[in-house]
Amino acid sequence: MRGEILSYDDVSGTGLISGDDSIRYGFARSAIQAGATIRAGARVDFVAEGLEATQIMVLAGDPAAAFGQAAQSTYVARDTGGGYDFQSAMLSFNGRLRRQHFWISWLILLGAGVVLGWIPILGTILSIAMIWPNLAIVVKRLHDMGKTGWFAVVPWVANIVGFIMIISAVGMSIITNPQAFENEDPEAMLAMFGSMMGGIAVMFLVNIAFLLWIGIGDSQRGDNKYGPNPKGE
Repeated sequence: MRGEILSYDDVSGTGLISGDDSIRYGFARSAIQAGATIRAGARVDFVAEGLEATQIMVLAGDPAAAFGQAAQSTYVARDTGGGYDFQSAMLSFNGRLRRQHFWISWLILLGAGVVLGWIPILGTILSIAMIWPNLAIVVKRLHDMGKTGWFAVVPWVANIVGFIMIISAVGMSIITNPQAFENEDPEAMLAMFGSMMGGIAVMFLVNIAFLLWIGIGDSQRGDNKYGPNPKGE
């Protein structure tokens, strides 16, 4: 069946098609052919399943669709050519980031963090500002895997839990055995140190596991609701 796109919301990835049978059909971004540009007024061919449009193909005769597909092809060709866009990778939360560009960004930010660690005051301020690009590359890497960017909070939660465990270990040692703590009793200090290491282990293991997950996971093939595949697949 054929029809015309009435509307499309890029945030939710859903839209509405007016079929030539005068019935309106809802659709999702995943139902559109890969590489096609969605715009109101574009003519499409689709398969109706109840009131849902599937297997949607933007008709080549639509000038705007043809222009959009050409632009999309240019984008894919540019991205798969190996070019690394610093601004897009580190400053924007929109779109997707392939593994290679994620690791390039991660290594750049790691090096910058080490250098800033040696600069007093200004280095601390700039290190706080670097939270933005670090989150940006993680969120877009998750998008590339087809996951929500909210998974980026996992290591932050682990760090908070680990920090609470460390503070609790010191606090409990002081409250339950203050005399041993003041006298630096080896057994008491060792017990406190063991509890502190538990918090450090939580932070380390979760952060490493999360980094390996997003750093090794492959791109989701084809387009997804976050944008086109940066590898052109």
